[in-house]
Amino acid sequence: MSIRKRSWKNTKGERKLAWQVDYRDNSGVRRSKQFARKKDAEAWFTSAAWQVSQGIHMADSQTITVEEAVTDWLNCAENEGLERSTLTSYEATARLHIIPLLGKAKLSKLSRPMIEKFRDELLRTRSRSMAQRAVRYLVQILNEANRRGVIAVNPAKGVTVKQERKKPVVVPSKEELRAIIAVCNVEERAFFMIAIFTGLRASELRGLVWSNIDFNCKTLHVSQRADAWSQIGPPKSNAGNRTIPLSERTLNALKEWKLACPLSESALVFPTKNGKPQSYSNLTKRKVLPVQVKAGVASPSLDQCGNVLMDKDGIAIMKGKYGLHAFRHAAASAWIDQNIDLKRLQSWMGHENIQITIDTYGHLMHDSVKDAAFVAASEKELFS
Repeated sequence: MSIRKRSWKNTKGERKLAWQVDYRDNSGVRRSKQFARKKDAEAWFTSAAWQVSQGIHMADSQTITVEEAVTDWLNCAENEGLERSTLTSYEATARLHIIPLLGKAKLSKLSRPMIEKFRDELLRTRSRSMAQRAVRYLVQILNEANRRGVIAVNPAKGVTVKQERKKPVVVPSKEELRAIIAVCNVEERAFFMIAIFTGLRASELRGLVWSNIDFNCKTLHVSQRADAWSQIGPPKSNAGNRTIPLSERTLNALKEWKLACPLSESALVFPTKNGKPQSYSNLTKRKVLPVQVKAGVASPSLDQCGNVLMDKDGIAIMKGKYGLHAFRHAAASAWIDQNIDLKRLQSWMGHENIQITIDTYGHLMHDSVKDAAFVAASEKELFS
């Protein structure tokens, strides 16, 4: 590598002066880079020499922009067969939050300070959860670029956005759950009994088929779900494939509903009139919220004159106290009350690892009587 002074005349006959660094890259190809000031050339010379020695140098002409790297990343994700909802999240986050701020930057120009500035700008202009997602996706984008050999190192590695403190899950009270079940019709009772006593996710409820309910063994097996577009596919993760025991009351509710359930090509337990999986919004508007209103747990939205507000489909707009996920929490809470062990709780909830279970439901795992007994026993052990 060397630095040399270069002078020339431009088209106007004016004499120009620059400092040029000549070097060979990691592959032995001759490269050069020009600077207006000698000290800038010397600084870059020192940095590039070290990078070449470490085999991590990437010439500007050989690299791509962040926007081009995003395209490569999205193509790779699609080729890997990731879910449609995941691909949609990737594309929207990159288009709205990464490309506007970093899209034109060359990968070889990226540095840790630039990434930190990107992070700070996200936190200033976006929600914390969105900033966290955009930074996480940028790390993935640059990891893919590194795998393809268009960037030597990932300058975003280690850059994170501190997660917001999770709010404790809200669990319907036993009185509210009893009131809800008491006002249900045959279909609603089967639906809420499954939701409350098996803890299935909304997508798993929507994709549940009769063949996955074993009335003899008194179990429910989860093997599929309906995604946001009502397409049937595998569970959210490998842990989603699981078997959950069913109580007699739940089995009886299901038996009663099975006699009245509309036939569908895929034998769904809770199909639409056309035999298709129900959409999440339709399930919420036509079942989850109305039943809460009937039970006195929630109330309809009113205008200034006290009239019930209606949506474009003529359905009353309701102030639901609980979303469908709250009934999944109700199942976990009830099992915890019965002193279920953590590993079984993780399995029945379909969590990929036990840390998710602890983070979500750890605050529910307390027993003041037992806690006092533990403390008393440890004190007695010391002083006896």
